[in-house]
Amino acid sequence: MQAIRTIVKPNERRQVTIDLPVDFLADSVEVIVLPYQQTNMPSAEVASPLTDEQKLLMAFPVATDDDLLFISEKRQHLNQW
Repeated sequence: MQAIRTIVKPNERRQVTIDLPVDFLADSVEVIVLPYQQTNMPSAEVASPLTDEQKLLMAFPVATDDDLLFISEKRQHLNQW
């Protein structure tokens, strides 16, 4: 399911316009209008609470494809001994 969240201000006639991206293909859409307040914006922690273990794992660096290739080459080199 595609979803778009945007904050818009009504014009002088109390109307809003929503521009959909070209790749948003739908014959009809559902629109829910809520008053916007800064506190309505969910924080990342509220939107998806993480356990302590997940936070710990997220703090570790991420291996790139180049890193994995380097490790694979070194492993092959060591296996030749």
